[in-house]
Amino acid sequence: MDTRHFQLAIIGSGPGGYRAAVYAAEHGLQVAVVEEAEVGGTCLNRGCIPTKTLCHEADRLSVIREALPEAQVDFDRVRRRLDSVTSQLRGGVEQLLSQPGITIVRGRAAFVDAATIEVEGHGCLSADNIIVATGSLPKLPPGLRLLRADGTPAADGVAEGIVMSSTELMATDRLPRRLCIVGAGVIGMEMASVFSRFGAEVTVVEFLRECLPAVDGEIAKRLRKQMERQGIAFVMQAAVQEVALMPTGERRVAYLDKKGRECLLQADAVLVATGRQPNTTGLKLETTGVAIGRGGFIVVDDNMQTTVSHLYAIGDVNGRNLLAHAATMQGFRAVRHILRSMDDGRCLAVDGECPMPAAIFTAPECACVGMTEEQAKEQLPGYVCRKSHYRSSGRAVAMEQTEGMVKLLADGTTGRIVGCHVYGAHAADIVQEATALMSLGATVGQLASVVHIHPTLGELLQEAAL
Repeated sequence: MDTRHFQLAIIGSGPGGYRAAVYAAEHGLQVAVVEEAEVGGTCLNRGCIPTKTLCHEADRLSVIREALPEAQVDFDRVRRRLDSVTSQLRGGVEQLLSQPGITIVRGRAAFVDAATIEVEGHGCLSADNIIVATGSLPKLPPGLRLLRADGTPAADGVAEGIVMSSTELMATDRLPRRLCIVGAGVIGMEMASVFSRFGAEVTVVEFLRECLPAVDGEIAKRLRKQMERQGIAFVMQAAVQEVALMPTGERRVAYLDKKGRECLLQADAVLVATGRQPNTTGLKLETTGVAIGRGGFIVVDDNMQTTVSHLYAIGDVNGRNLLAHAATMQGFRAVRHILRSMDDGRCLAVDGECPMPAAIFTAPECACVGMTEEQAKEQLPGYVCRKSHYRSSGRAVAMEQTEGMVKLLADGTTGRIVGCHVYGAHAADIVQEATALMSLGATVGQLASVVHIHPTLGELLQEAAL
């Protein structure tokens, strides 16, 4: 079988991969997209979109319960709607990738050498430039013992049904009565919020002192306290040692609490949400000579270029920022770098780093961009911190969403905005405005002078600036 040649090959069709492919094709490149599963990647099929669908269903149930307190979730209907949403959006991605200049090659990819990819069932293809966009997979914590019902160790606790990753939890067709979540990061907190509102008894066990370690400490604490008031139990500074499947079908979770005492809890399901690892198994990266860094992530520079000049890695697989929108922007950056190198034969640096916002879709939402106050204390002596509270917002009062706070951080010398942290209704939308202003180097004074529509929650950002 002849080797087909392309100007650009992209391995993986998640948000980073498919958006990079469309962008490259629009700029005249002949692109091959290699995908072994569904287009859209983890984000569309097992991550962002399914979780936000579940969040919406939980929000809707909460509204119904205001009128009918005894209302129960129709989990079968939730499952059907989740499948419908992902199917619809997957069709949209398929359509985007059907445009001229893009060829989809279905199958598992493996490098033959730094310029050639073998695709299972389709032979080989070569490319002038290659982008690896294979994403990440759930990672179990090291040292966690997983035991079958007969007491013997399990080789793969997820495959054997002892524990779940977020993928298996979102695919379940039965609502667990008692859910234990190991890990209070973004995935753990979102799933705790959703399944608690669906009616499950939720316990979150976390090794660190506080949830959401990447979020401003004050905001993270306020969010956790609010979730506790909603009935979610948190066990902080606890190290989970073992999960055992009992003969009755229950799971027994053994952990050491912060005083070193061994404790046990029972659950119908256990979600392990303790991190992600790069999805590179079987890719044969060793044949390319690219450098691999800590945790197995591919080493890249600010242009997403690896140590092999014509190879790039974007999204989760490089470990820089495990967010779908980060993967998208990294893909654009890589393609621009490729285009500039093709124009004059030299690889030129492209535009600088942009602030990267993030959101956690709990109830209420939490979102952030830039420095936390802890980081500002270390790096910006004389920093300015300004706050506003949802209870002072007319729109929040009208919406019956008065729980929340906006926190704005600025350089005390220049007034330049360096961070924004929000927890409360539509937190992500408020942080998005702050992100746009930070991208332009705006100051607190300039934010204060921007007219905000009344009554909106966005006024809370201006109020903090004032």
